[in-house]
Amino acid sequence: MEYVWKQKPRASIELVEQLGREINVNPILANMLINRGVEGYETAKNYFRPSLSHLHDPFLMKDMKEAIDRIEEAIMRNEKIMVYGDYDVDGTTAVALVYSFLQTFYSKVDFYIPDRYKEGYGISDKGVRLAAENDYKLVIALDCGIKAIDKVKMAKELGVDFIICDHHTPGDELPQAVAVLDAKRKDCNYPYKELSGAGVGFKLIQALAKRRDIDEATLYPYLDLLVVSIAADIVPITGENRILAYYGLDQINNTPRPGLKALMLSAKIEKEIGISDIVFKIGPRINASGRLEHAKASVELLISTDLNLAIERAKLVDEVNTTRRNFDENITKEAFEMIADREESVAWNSTVLFKEDWHKGVIGIVASRCIEKYYRPTIILTESNGKATGSARSVVDFDIYEAIAECAGLLDQFGGHKYAAGLTLSVDKVPDFQVMFEKVVKSRIEEAHRKPVIEVDDELLLDQINYKFYNILKQMAPFGPGNAEPVFRINQAYAENVIILKDKHLRFNIVQDGQVTKPVCLGFGLADRAKDPDHTIVKMLQGKMRFDIVAEMRENFFRDKSSLQLYVKDIKFD
Repeated sequence: MEYVWKQKPRASIELVEQLGREINVNPILANMLINRGVEGYETAKNYFRPSLSHLHDPFLMKDMKEAIDRIEEAIMRNEKIMVYGDYDVDGTTAVALVYSFLQTFYSKVDFYIPDRYKEGYGISDKGVRLAAENDYKLVIALDCGIKAIDKVKMAKELGVDFIICDHHTPGDELPQAVAVLDAKRKDCNYPYKELSGAGVGFKLIQALAKRRDIDEATLYPYLDLLVVSIAADIVPITGENRILAYYGLDQINNTPRPGLKALMLSAKIEKEIGISDIVFKIGPRINASGRLEHAKASVELLISTDLNLAIERAKLVDEVNTTRRNFDENITKEAFEMIADREESVAWNSTVLFKEDWHKGVIGIVASRCIEKYYRPTIILTESNGKATGSARSVVDFDIYEAIAECAGLLDQFGGHKYAAGLTLSVDKVPDFQVMFEKVVKSRIEEAHRKPVIEVDDELLLDQINYKFYNILKQMAPFGPGNAEPVFRINQAYAENVIILKDKHLRFNIVQDGQVTKPVCLGFGLADRAKDPDHTIVKMLQGKMRFDIVAEMRENFFRDKSSLQLYVKDIKFD
């Protein structure tokens, strides 16, 4: 795939020099920090040393007082409380977080996760009726519910109150719940709008602790669950999320709960865990049970208090994850073949695929795989309970939620946000939806959306790669959306000592005229025989052809020695 390299803005010389003097950093670092909103000593201090004291007052969130009043009323009346959550990582970590906290001082509480296949996304008829039949008077819904108008109304008629804790974009009408906690409400003045579902759950228990005079420090052990939600749900790691992620990583690296410790052992994570480890190794394992079986197993793992039991549960989750990967690979292959067949006659701006026997649990992953290869807004649909149900994924800066909303007349329901959404429609309407969605995308998509972009922080000379520089880069973590890992461009270089690893990857020393430093470069997938059967790239590198690269700087440990390496994101030859 061809990438566009986009240089991030360069601040004025005056601003760069001023910040450099104030915090004693070089111009490259100063410019990078300004691009991340750091423009003076105080903001730099808060950026490099996040503080839990800077978390916002949870009662600034609209309806928080009403939510806490209702929970206190339930406890006073000895009512049963159900903690209800979505079946993905954000939902299951949110449920584990709120349920575990409530259990520390109240016993009449249980949790419920809907079955992905029998009940679908969000609050279900079955879940509401089960609550009513089993005398639950209060349901706390996490990571779902913002559009559950009819379900909440039905619950009220059956004598069940709801507190909605969601972070998805609300519709024009809000559910008639006791409280609707969602910073994206137009009438909510909460200062930070990008919390995950578990983040809203954390604000709820923070408010409850405040009301009950519980030391806030007792909440900090729950931050390991919260950072998993922040990483896996790919919310911006800015503002309050950055503080929560920073301390969540500290918690998960030093004193993780047994369930997360067991997952780390299962994933063979032996180094300090970071955001990318959660995204690629922990999150998929938690997600797996909800994708193929029932997400209740993930919650039970996350709330485990015994490590040996957690390890046994993690093994089962890992087995399911292996099965999930097999489904994923097979369906992705079929999807690619279907796209290739369509491409023969028409140049499409979007991808909408439907096959009735695809596994519902992996279609979101398949949508992401299709974007990796074809890079355009993508919806993958399968049949479930007599309906076509699907997952949508988008490309950078294209709002797929709004595009789907334009097709609402063909849909039974939909929900989500700018980059990911879910939808349900009648099977017989799929062809019409494919046509309409393509029309909408074609009218909205811009040239800038058609190729993936690698944003470059700055150009480096090889001699600028040293530990003094890298040690400051490390302190800019945790990295993620809104605080991306720094990417550097190195121009007019050539390679020495080119080695092919596992027929897929490349390892070589990068050399630049006039520079002494010759760091190791790792190019994952650069030598993939399937994509480059003639090893053209290898021959070009071995022939000392000049190239430019964009890369991330990483520290490598081997036999008790450390060195700085470059992880190549893309390469362009002269």
